[in-house]
Amino acid sequence: MNEWKVICRVDDIPVLGSRRVARDSGLDVAVFRNDQDEVFALLDRCPHKGGPLSQGIVFGTSVACPLHNWTIGLDSGCAKEPDEGCTPRFAVKVEGGLVSLNAAELAGHATDLTRPVAGPARRTVSCA
Repeated sequence: MNEWKVICRVDDIPVLGSRRVARDSGLDVAVFRNDQDEVFALLDRCPHKGGPLSQGIVFGTSVACPLHNWTIGLDSGCAKEPDEGCTPRFAVKVEGGLVSLNAAELAGHATDLTRPVAGPARRTVSCA
């Protein structure tokens, strides 16, 4: 049996925008709304360099990653050619204007994934 957790109202998500849903463990989930009032949910992590997809530009059924402009399909979580890679999707239900996510997925899906650390912060420094 699927249990659903109400996240927000559809109207709480800007048209061509998103909202982030914090989780107890793992990265946030980004919930998107396109100009046709379709709602999608992906892990808030681009498969390329881990950019926050929730800060990207939504167009049609895609979102452009704010870091390197990769196009990610909102319905699949996969990068559009020529790029490759996918970010995990989450089941979404919209009823009576309320947006819900599958509670089991929200609690356990892709909780092991992290955002890559790049640049100087990646170096280990010894203070001996």
